[in-house]
Amino acid sequence: MSSLTEKDRPIVQLLLNTGTCPRCILRFCCVGSQTLYRRPHKDLMKDLKEFLKNNQEKEDPVCLEVVDPPCKRIRLEHPEEGPDDLNHNGVFQQIPSANDENTATETLAVKVCNVCLGILQEFCEADFVKKVCQKINSADYQFTSFVFSVSLPPQLSVREHAAWLLVKQETGKLGLSLAKDDIVQLKEAYKWIIHPQLSEELGVPADGKSLFEVSVVFAHPETEEECHFLATACPDCFKPAKNKQSVFTRMAVIKALEKIKEEDFLKHFPCPPSSPKNLCVALEIQCNNGAVFVAGRYNKYSRNLPQTPWIIDGERKLESSVEELISEHLMAEFKADSFNFSSSGREDVDVRTLGNGRPFAIELVNPRRIHFTAEEMKGLQQTINNSSDKIQVRDLQLVTRSAIGRMKEGEEEKTKTYSALIWTDKAIQKEDIAFLDDIKELKLDQKTPLRVLHRRPLAVRCRIIHTMKSEYIDEHHFRLHLKTQAGTYIKEFVHGDFGRTKPNIGSLLNRTADILELDVESVDVDWPPTLDN
Repeated sequence: MSSLTEKDRPIVQLLLNTGTCPRCILRFCCVGSQTLYRRPHKDLMKDLKEFLKNNQEKEDPVCLEVVDPPCKRIRLEHPEEGPDDLNHNGVFQQIPSANDENTATETLAVKVCNVCLGILQEFCEADFVKKVCQKINSADYQFTSFVFSVSLPPQLSVREHAAWLLVKQETGKLGLSLAKDDIVQLKEAYKWIIHPQLSEELGVPADGKSLFEVSVVFAHPETEEECHFLATACPDCFKPAKNKQSVFTRMAVIKALEKIKEEDFLKHFPCPPSSPKNLCVALEIQCNNGAVFVAGRYNKYSRNLPQTPWIIDGERKLESSVEELISEHLMAEFKADSFNFSSSGREDVDVRTLGNGRPFAIELVNPRRIHFTAEEMKGLQQTINNSSDKIQVRDLQLVTRSAIGRMKEGEEEKTKTYSALIWTDKAIQKEDIAFLDDIKELKLDQKTPLRVLHRRPLAVRCRIIHTMKSEYIDEHHFRLHLKTQAGTYIKEFVHGDFGRTKPNIGSLLNRTADILELDVESVDVDWPPTLDN
């Protein structure tokens, strides 16, 4: 435990007399021992009281021996020039003297801290910890560690600033200088206290890199208007933003406190801050698991099934989609709040995807269940495949967020093979189409197709048809197998899209051509890894 020394005595006395709790006093004395903050509130108050009774001139430790070195420090410097004892109208308020024991004893009575508003008092106790753990356990999450986050009322920063100015003025009398960064942050001290208790109650360690987050949002309605004066003093710091209910965010308040002059601050806010009547309230206790990612490959056998829900002007055009047929089972098993579907390209509603399928990935947001064995994933894959004859999935597996990047890279860089059933207006013979087999690396200029112009920017894209192989059927029909650069519009390459794709099958055959059926035969992206299904 870090020790309080003789130079801390006036700070301890000053803050106790103004209604500051023991843990906040330790923070302003720059005590960096985590163990010390975890001691019971009553014990800390008793220690401080004993410390004040000790009038020896040498430095006397307030608690036990030092184990943790202090992480903050007070620097010995020349006293800063600045306003002397200032009160609410530009001067510090008179603070009751606590030289006699009676005054000190009265001041030490338990009340809501004028700096932390009770955060480091009531909300460090076992009852609150149990309340948080009950919330976590009732949410039924799977987790092996946790990270704890806390949202504090913005006015706490204003109160801390006022207390800092008070302490800085006091230390200045002793030839000491207290930088604001030297003070132990309230959030930091709170986590020092709460982490071990939560960890013991939940049976798992606290880990800053954990994907399972427990968050608490505090509010203090009684003092919520205390930071409003800053909007007049520093209007540039408070600008309306989307998704923000109030301009008085914690970061905006901190920014304003960095800009405002001390004398202007003291004209608008009492120093020391007044003692509140009520504790903070815990508005929300929330749990959130980091997203889980599931990948695989899907085959689509229907020519009447979109990849994603087909909804126009709020009206659903088809009853289902590839995305929904897969995700509904994943959502149920992982008990997630929502999902995000992505894939290596997409096929039209009337296009089948055959061969080894199209790579896809689904992000499951805030899942309650996160641990699945390979056998369980295989069973989940079978459940999806048994639910519909329109799709099948393979290689279903858990992947990392970073691995999904390999799938997206393939959208433009890899190749795809197709099979197209083509109709021509003029009769053809086998020899009329044979020359297509000899064309290699055919370069196309494709202007954004008319059918997607409503959702894609107008541009001319250069694409390559690597190879073609024709298969004669009759005088007006043939099948064409193509290997192309990813991102090629195959339908437009066949019919030309009113001249927006050049060259095209129609121009190469010197006749009108149209596409009747299209199948994706392979998507040449080597991801996700093939499994032994």
